[in-house]
Amino acid sequence: MARVVVEGTDIVVRLSWWEKAMARHRDVRVPVTALRRPRVEPDWWRALRGERGRGTWIPGRLYAGVRPLQEGRDFVSIREGRPVLCVELRRGAPYSRLAVFVPDPEEAMGALLPLAPRDRLGVE
Repeated sequence: MARVVVEGTDIVVRLSWWEKAMARHRDVRVPVTALRRPRVEPDWWRALRGERGRGTWIPGRLYAGVRPLQEGRDFVSIREGRPVLCVELRRGAPYSRLAVFVPDPEEAMGALLPLAPRDRLGVE
């Protein structure tokens, strides 16, 4: 199961060995400055957007890898029936969004919220 952690100036998605194999990808690393907004998506399938790309796609069950979009690409590692941590990123970041199944998405979101720009959260 993946973990999302902050290491220095980066947000890191640490993938388990089987997630790395399924996604055909190593751990994902993006700068904290790229963070726009973290949120939890309770409906796992709503976290998917774009087209099938590199990775493993078992429709309705499991999605792991990179999904190309018109305006960029998303990294996803999600399974059916579970809430998903979605991390929206700024333009110019390696990905547009990270959508990851983590053990406690609310806790992971709580760790990222203080790092998000306040104007993006609707806070004055």
